[in-house]
Amino acid sequence: MPLLTGIRVLDFGRFIAGPYCAALLGDLGADVIRIERIEGGEDRYVPPAADTGDGALYLQMNRNKRCLTLDLAGDGGRRIVRQLVETADVVVANLPPATLYQLGLDYATLSALNPRIVLAAVTAYGPGGPWSDRPGFDSIGQAMSGAMFMSGLPDAPVRFGVPYVDVSTAQALAMGTLAALWSRERSGRGQQVEGSLLRSSLIISNPILIEQALRAPDRVPQGSRGYTASPSDLFRASDGWLVVATIGQWMFERWCKLIGRPELTDDPRFADDVQRGKHSLEISALMAEWCASRSRDEVLTALARAKIPAAPVLSPQQALDDPHIRAAGLLVERPVSGSAQHAPLAPHPVAMSADPPVFERPAPALGQHSHEILAALGYDAAAIEALRAQRVI
Repeated sequence: MPLLTGIRVLDFGRFIAGPYCAALLGDLGADVIRIERIEGGEDRYVPPAADTGDGALYLQMNRNKRCLTLDLAGDGGRRIVRQLVETADVVVANLPPATLYQLGLDYATLSALNPRIVLAAVTAYGPGGPWSDRPGFDSIGQAMSGAMFMSGLPDAPVRFGVPYVDVSTAQALAMGTLAALWSRERSGRGQQVEGSLLRSSLIISNPILIEQALRAPDRVPQGSRGYTASPSDLFRASDGWLVVATIGQWMFERWCKLIGRPELTDDPRFADDVQRGKHSLEISALMAEWCASRSRDEVLTALARAKIPAAPVLSPQQALDDPHIRAAGLLVERPVSGSAQHAPLAPHPVAMSADPPVFERPAPALGQHSHEILAALGYDAAAIEALRAQRVI
């Protein structure tokens, strides 16, 4: 039996941080109900991918959920929310605090209805600061943590093309929610678990900030080259790009032997990782020259034999076709609701030997489960049709 069987989660999240947290709980067996606007949430179609119109982001972030459409602005919709809260264990919402309060989803209101409820909330900037009420997306974390400044080149910061801040926030929020549920088993009461995009991004960038605070090196971006080791960079082989990460003296010595330059180990410029980081431009030039006349597979095979971490830089299509990704089950073809199509979904972040996460249902069609959810609350068919006619659902 999945770990969270019997746990009900109400998901009011949108886009990534909230919905992915709820999806992770669904992977572990929770009954997750996505509460969505009647006309569809703004995250449902981003970016359009399936022939149903549902977006790639939506398909990933909303697996293992049921969908109930509701008008949260009216009394009828809010009455249904209150009924659901009384039956729920967790509410997930990545909405500004003022919006939570307006919708009756703040912790004080929820806990008055259900003292055992856990509120898993996400904001952009976190509480306690002058920007706490401002909205934000993944890129604000990248920008304010130093990560964006340290990417790219000195005259042009670069935004990461993947939402790592959102995803890391969702994973942390899911961990905090599990801890709150465990705490509830002892105390009998729920609590609020709160994450923020800025908080998560500062955690990821923290070593850079610690170094700056303690030693003030005032580093500037230098492309893909490492700061405290080398060769740690992107390199072009004769037929494609690869990334190499050489860290530590033993690994550096093996690299020198590999490229036929053992004398480099006696060069004072390359005496340790710090010195090699300072002179990484010279080392990267040597590695680039060695790679240029060889195929990517030849370079990767030689580096693997030397026990130096390296990997090909894959395009999205190449990642889909990669034999290791496929063999390891890191992308699995899953059905798309209302379509004959299948989408390659990444699985739960961790594998568990005794209680493996499950895939029970694809991301739901709009309002797909409204009838069954309301019927379970005691509404008969006539009452449900009346709610539909009144545009409550």
